[in-house]
Amino acid sequence: MAIVLGTPGVGGLDAAVGALREWQDDGAPMQLHPGDLGWFLRFGAEATGTAVRTWSRDGRIVAVGLLDGAALLRVTVAPDVRRDEELARRMAEDVADPGRGVLGEGQVYVEAPTGSLVQDLLTEAGWRPDEPWTPLRRDLREPVGDPGVRIEVVGPERAEARAAVQRAAFDRSTFTPERWRAMAAGSSYADARCLLAYDDRGDAVAAVTVWSAGPGRPGLIEPMGVHRDHRGLGFGVAITVAGAAALREMGSSSVIVCTRSANVGAVATYTSAGMRPGPEVRDRRRDA
Repeated sequence: MAIVLGTPGVGGLDAAVGALREWQDDGAPMQLHPGDLGWFLRFGAEATGTAVRTWSRDGRIVAVGLLDGAALLRVTVAPDVRRDEELARRMAEDVADPGRGVLGEGQVYVEAPTGSLVQDLLTEAGWRPDEPWTPLRRDLREPVGDPGVRIEVVGPERAEARAAVQRAAFDRSTFTPERWRAMAAGSSYADARCLLAYDDRGDAVAAVTVWSAGPGRPGLIEPMGVHRDHRGLGFGVAITVAGAAALREMGSSSVIVCTRSANVGAVATYTSAGMRPGPEVRDRRRDA
């Protein structure tokens, strides 16, 4: 049966998230996670539904993509069709043709799992490797340990503090309490947790949001940040450890994250928190 490209809208978000949950596995390469859609929901359900693309065959979703900005498609495919030629060729054609409503003209990027046929086909078509990213993972079968600082779970009453730390950790962040509430209202957040770390003076100094994909599956850190005035004091390691402990409580098999290899501070922080770096991965880039 023909492969159908679709934009699910608000009504199809749960189906896309459900497919992504099923595809998460500790043996799989780094790939789009339901938490990526959950974090995007800070922009609202309508914007998220518009940013998602699905490829379906015979009524079954076999690939899910997220337009993380106008020029970047983050996409993954079901494990049993990762090397399916018909699907890969259709996806490669869809992302290459601006008329199909996925990516526009000019310089654009595709993030696809290492070893997927669609990544190979894009390379053959002249898409070039972009900057390297480092995936990191920590096994959660063993207890995580105490982060060593006070940790609070964020609820509506802490949304302002959570948003403030986010903006102080990322220079271009537009995160607000309203966006936290939009994110928390999504169905994905039922399997997520926001945490704040506090210093000895009682100031919120670091934050993390972690996303479970269900028991026995890897959970995602997206995002983690330390207030710019409190860096270099170990709070990044502490909040990462706290996030790992929260995911273990939710039944996750591991905690994963992917960060730019050039961000050596982030790689060092995650490594110090017990995460092990894997082989670097690269998006595929089509130049204008």
